[in-house]
Amino acid sequence: MAADPRFVAWAAGLEDHLDRVLPPADAAPQRLHQAMRHAVLEGGKRMRALLVYASGTLIGADEADLHAPAVAVELIHAYSLVHDDLPAMDDDDLRRGKPTVHIAFDEATAILAGDALQTRAFEVLASAPAPAARRVDWLATLAQASGAAGMCGGQALDIDATGAVQALDALERMHALKTGALIRASVRMGALAGTVGPDTLAHLDAFATALGLAFQVRDDILDIEASSEQLGKTAGKDQAQAKSTYPALLGMDGAKAKLEELAATMQAALAPYDARADALRALGELTVRRAH
Repeated sequence: MAADPRFVAWAAGLEDHLDRVLPPADAAPQRLHQAMRHAVLEGGKRMRALLVYASGTLIGADEADLHAPAVAVELIHAYSLVHDDLPAMDDDDLRRGKPTVHIAFDEATAILAGDALQTRAFEVLASAPAPAARRVDWLATLAQASGAAGMCGGQALDIDATGAVQALDALERMHALKTGALIRASVRMGALAGTVGPDTLAHLDAFATALGLAFQVRDDILDIEASSEQLGKTAGKDQAQAKSTYPALLGMDGAKAKLEELAATMQAALAPYDARADALRALGELTVRRAH
């Protein structure tokens, strides 16, 4: 995702861990396992996993203790994309520069692959080499962020709003659940890998809340300004599906101004911290400036 050596190393290590926790492609049922691997490996920005590592770095956690939550959030994210791309949802045929799972395989296999990735994420956390109390905190954090009070709830609001003009506060609430909840959980899970006080958790949550919204604002801008080749997914889908977006509600200049406002909020949230927070700062900056 970036030239920062830490990000390169974390992403490479993550790929290896993901490869190991996924079933082998030649093990029965092969079609399901191949679909799971297609959905997860060799693609994606790995933003959520990098946030786990960066947040853990801030509080001085051992990197080895961060692998399980980093893997788990990536599996949940991959499952959400598989289901989001289905014909009954956003109906897309391109993801991460590859055919979506229901196109590369079939719709039933895609549904099962998403289901299996979701359950594998919680299995990874439940069996992590960590104290039981920490595993419970991780499980509770990820479950809440993934369900009706988080990502799934946000997706439901998105479906309900398709074709309608949303008020700005409704749009922000929807994206705080659909996109922001898992981003906030990623930051929190990294912090929970060590000793962290309530003040630090509050600062990290403020950072992650702004980051989650900034990620979506930038996504909306790129949906208009970037090509499908740049994005690795179909560009222009929001307009084609008559969805409310930040550029639609604020204008392009207003959306870009909102992005800068969120960037300032992220930096302010991390102001009390020294260089230990530099990885989080860099991920915030990358979110605001990313080209895909």
